[in-house]
Amino acid sequence: MKIIIVGAGFTGLQLAKRLVNGKNDVVLIENDEEISRHAQDRSDFFVINADGNNLSTLEDAGLATADALVCVTSSDEVNMVTCSLADSIYPKVLKIARVRNYSYYVNTARASEKHAHSTKNNRPLYGIDFMVNPDFEAAREIVNSFDKDSIAGALHFSGSNYELIRMNVQSNSAFDGAALKDLWKLTKRRFVVAFVESAEKTSLPFGETVLRAGDCIALVVERTALGEFLSLCGIPSKSIKKVVLVGAGRIGLLVAERLKKKKFDFIIVDSDSEKSRAAEEIFPGITFNTDITDEGFIDEENVSEYDLIICSTNAYEKNLVNAAYIESFGVENSIVLVPSSAYSAIARHLGIEIAIPVRDTVVDSIMSHLRGSAVSGIHSIDGGRLEIVEITVGEKSKTVGKKLFEISEPGRFLVLLGQQNGGTYSILGGQSVIEAGARIVVIAKRDSVQHIIRKFA
Repeated sequence: MKIIIVGAGFTGLQLAKRLVNGKNDVVLIENDEEISRHAQDRSDFFVINADGNNLSTLEDAGLATADALVCVTSSDEVNMVTCSLADSIYPKVLKIARVRNYSYYVNTARASEKHAHSTKNNRPLYGIDFMVNPDFEAAREIVNSFDKDSIAGALHFSGSNYELIRMNVQSNSAFDGAALKDLWKLTKRRFVVAFVESAEKTSLPFGETVLRAGDCIALVVERTALGEFLSLCGIPSKSIKKVVLVGAGRIGLLVAERLKKKKFDFIIVDSDSEKSRAAEEIFPGITFNTDITDEGFIDEENVSEYDLIICSTNAYEKNLVNAAYIESFGVENSIVLVPSSAYSAIARHLGIEIAIPVRDTVVDSIMSHLRGSAVSGIHSIDGGRLEIVEITVGEKSKTVGKKLFEISEPGRFLVLLGQQNGGTYSILGGQSVIEAGARIVVIAKRDSVQHIIRKFA
């Protein structure tokens, strides 16, 4: 694919790198000379130092032959106008805009829906095929990372009973010292090992890999089997009933709405009086205007009796400190918002269970739209070194009619789940036959993802 990216900030640069690693043709446009020079010095793609919201610049970058235009500048207005400008001349080019202002995001979505029903014009409003809002993506990732039965970095696969769960192997547990090929002897449940994190290295599994205490193992299992696998890892089962949500900003409010829908018992804490007042109007009686580290508040509200603390403010370093501090009072689980996956190692060292990288969630969302209609979702692992891709098998795919073992590429990708004949998802075996129209979930190395998509879709 040929993709033009407008904006060379963190998101634009990370997106460009991942696309180039996937053998795509990328052109990056940035109007700041210093940022442009920095991007060019650290990349294998072409960088143009110019205004991206200029049709001549876009055409010089190859818009006429491009597959997609992605606008991720620091200005929502520039991103939206650039997409609209491009759409007026090149409607067939896929256009994606990052829109930070949640009001823009929500109101445009509503207006687009109304527009679609009131006109025969099949073009989206403002010419934007997909809008990506960082707050919405971050809130969704936070809530999807736990449920009432556990907090284990859960990734739920839509339409299935399966989840990808990350667990730390405990010393002297059943998994400690066991080779992956022998794990099946420990349970009658079906499962797949998706990846293993060991000594700061994340890799696809091999049967001979031996697990050690401290390793993090990612398993695809049915939700009903979660307790059994936690036990095998030496982790006591924990139910999540009471939640402390720190941060009444936009992300915090979005998380709170989802907590309410899922019927969690929770409180909202924010030291900002204006944000607290706004949250109190929506969630009366459970919003507190105070600092979460105030020991008087901790004692008065019995914070130590809560099961989970979520720190969702945009003061990322403070999120880490606050979560670690509150855990010292007896709150056993924590989820924090961090700017990027580079902070994940720091979170682990502090004993924090889950770190949600805001910028990476945006890149994942954009990537899922760029992979084509056959791809319904993308989730990055270890800063994008591995990707989990949900794919619909194409009718012309050479994998159709083949058994899974016949198309395997050990060390390059692994099929985690499959949905055959429109039925429910299940773990496929080596003798399972791939069918046209089947939906499969695959984990692959970053530089192999495009190959895998072509292979199946």
